[in-house]
Amino acid sequence: MKKIILNLILLSGITIHAQDQDPKAKTILDDLSKTTKTYKTISADYVFTMLNKDGKQTEKQNGKVQIKGEKFKLEIPGNTIVCDSKTLWNYNKDAKEVTIKNFDGKNEDQLNPSKLFTLYETGYKYKFDKEEKVGIVTCSVIDLYPADKPEKKKFHTIKLYVDKAKKQVAQIKMIMKDGTKQVYELKGIKPNLALADNLFVFDTKGLKPDQIIDERE
Repeated sequence: MKKIILNLILLSGITIHAQDQDPKAKTILDDLSKTTKTYKTISADYVFTMLNKDGKQTEKQNGKVQIKGEKFKLEIPGNTIVCDSKTLWNYNKDAKEVTIKNFDGKNEDQLNPSKLFTLYETGYKYKFDKEEKVGIVTCSVIDLYPADKPEKKKFHTIKLYVDKAKKQVAQIKMIMKDGTKQVYELKGIKPNLALADNLFVFDTKGLKPDQIIDERE
């Protein structure tokens, strides 16, 4: 779970605009951006897979993410993370313990899954690679390269797979400097569902005081 959170931060924590972009990649990404910005809410299942240097699977986890503006709910095996845009709750199911923190959408060190769908907009140089199928979906593959201090990043390339028909993110593949790969495959993206605001608030009523760690200032 910590690896997934760390990598989501790595994906979302770059804010320097890139220069000299590939025109073909830019057209695809502009269309993706236009589509994504029409979504008031996003709900999606995903599969997170880690591959070693030989391409063999070393870890696989299923999860679910729901997003409404800056509000989100992320379900990972063992943890549920909920944010109402001001407060972040991280509930550990095994320990039956919740940690509460203030949330700042501008803080690059805080988890923000909504940036997974727009990570390409700032901080990357990009280039069209090829067309490739993810399952039965034909995708345009865009290579993203960090433009801000790339020597400090643990990855050197992110491959963004864009569904050609739906203009949605189908898969994100991080190629790490140590030769391993980390893949997020998004399945069943459902935009504009009616998601109630209380979905993004964690109810602590069933917990004892010693199961609540409140780190808010």
